[in-house]
Amino acid sequence: MSNTQFTIWRRRRPTTDYESDEPQSERVQTIQQWDQRFLYEDSVDQLSPPPQASEARTGNQDRTNNDDPLGPLPEGWATRRDPTSGRRYFINHVNRTSQWQKTQNSWFKYLCQSNAVPSNVTITVSRKNLFEEAFNEIMRKNAVDLRRRLYIQFKGEQGLDYGGVAREWFFLLSHEVLNPMYYLFMYAGTNNYNLQINPASFVNPDHLRYFEFIGRFIAMALFHGKFIDSGFTMPFYKMLLHKKLHLNDLESVDVGFYNSIVWIKENNIDECDMELYFLADFELLGEINTHQLKANGENIPVTEANKQEYIQLIVEWRLNRGIEQQTRALFTGFTSVMPLEWLQFFDERELELLLCGMQEIDVDDWQKNTVYRNYAPGSITVTYFWRFVRSLDHEKRSKLLQFVTGTCRVPAGGFRDLIGSSGPQMFCIERVGEQNWLPRSHTCFNRLDLPPYRSYMQLVEKMTRAIEMTEGFGNE
Repeated sequence: MSNTQFTIWRRRRPTTDYESDEPQSERVQTIQQWDQRFLYEDSVDQLSPPPQASEARTGNQDRTNNDDPLGPLPEGWATRRDPTSGRRYFINHVNRTSQWQKTQNSWFKYLCQSNAVPSNVTITVSRKNLFEEAFNEIMRKNAVDLRRRLYIQFKGEQGLDYGGVAREWFFLLSHEVLNPMYYLFMYAGTNNYNLQINPASFVNPDHLRYFEFIGRFIAMALFHGKFIDSGFTMPFYKMLLHKKLHLNDLESVDVGFYNSIVWIKENNIDECDMELYFLADFELLGEINTHQLKANGENIPVTEANKQEYIQLIVEWRLNRGIEQQTRALFTGFTSVMPLEWLQFFDERELELLLCGMQEIDVDDWQKNTVYRNYAPGSITVTYFWRFVRSLDHEKRSKLLQFVTGTCRVPAGGFRDLIGSSGPQMFCIERVGEQNWLPRSHTCFNRLDLPPYRSYMQLVEKMTRAIEMTEGFGNE
């Protein structure tokens, strides 16, 4: 399903396929030109911001310092950046459309297909000892061979693998490899079943080798377009994308610690006798350890003047503590199969969808298991909201679910089994703000702050922006 919308030439209309207005030969040529620009690299800084209004290209050879390192855009294309979220998007002046998600998936798929290695690679494992045998099979193969078409064979079973066996293998192996019982990963919290790297993984002497294997496995899943069973925390996906971590990222990992840091941020600590220093204490396998956030940190008090530095340092430490070696090993395995640069145009939420996929969302079940604050179930704004949810396709509905709960996946028991920061937490719609306010989500509490919009179209406009540009909405 395309994610194309008209931008500056006429009023927005329902989503259409951006190629459909072009003749077939021109469409193929344009897509090929677009995709091939990702086969080139140079030294231009990809992350440097473009000018206020990006230049339109008149040909395929002219370059400027604002061009990305992957080569010039096809003729008739230009880039701009959304002023709210900072996300780059692309404009096709030929058919007057703008591109967000659809093109990213096409580029990635093209890169994988064009860099696939001919022939097959066979992986033979038993269901009884799936983890160890898959580990041995994958780690003894040349990483480049893992780009070949996968042929999965379960010992003692007959049948040809036309994709279904490989799909089952990825699902079963991810369920096994990411099981916290192996101490490689751990749940983000008591009631948060997203996974993060376990700082105590060193209890397994071969843990770094296993993380290299997991890096290969994740890259294989992305490269071959297969989904895994378990989901990670958003900071984990940001780590894969080399994105800077912020205070809000901490809430999904440690809500108690997050609340403490928010209190420090919002209060004048010079007026409090806290005796806080650039230190952090943590418990690991029953022992209390102390970490200096900066050199000589035990002698540097935190004050109102330097608390922003303290907050940034302690957030980065909390999200990375004790996992530096594991992360490097995972990157080593991942990049041996495919370069991380192929993911640079995805954000962490899009990467979760790419790796974990989408599932059918039962809107009736969602609506049935929703509670309201300062709204009644029959309130006009609530009616507008559920009408909007039902109008979305599967992709956008998953993104909405991700915006309000932090994940695109629904528990096996349905929406009644949603988990919040302190246990079972049903989805909640709360009336907050004025008509000109934007929606705000509280993912740790599965809550959506929904202003009382005056019309259905106004709600559609605000919620659509929330889905497409989540980072600009201060979700927490």
